[in-house]
Amino acid sequence: MSYAANAFDGVIHGKTIELTQEPGLPDGQAVSVTLTPVAPSEARLPPGEGLRRAFGAWANDAEGLDKFLEEVRRGRQRNRPEIEP
Repeated sequence: MSYAANAFDGVIHGKTIELTQEPGLPDGQAVSVTLTPVAPSEARLPPGEGLRRAFGAWANDAEGLDKFLEEVRRGRQRNRPEIEP
C-alpha cells in the first residue's frame, strides 16, 4: 500500500511531535520528517487562547477587569468637556 506525501501541522514536545490531525498511517509506520518552523504570527492557537493571552493577568479575574474598566469609563467622563449643541 502506498501513501501520498502530505503536510501536517504539529507542535514539538521534546522528541515528540503532536500532529493537529490524524496522519492516516498505521501505528508504528516509519516515516521521513522535514521540519519547517512556523512563525509565531502564523501559528494557530487553540480556541480562546488568544483572548486569554490578551487579557494577561485578568484572564482569571473577570470581576477585577470589570472594576478597572468601570474606573476608566468614569475617569473619561470626568475629564470630557461638554459639547455645546
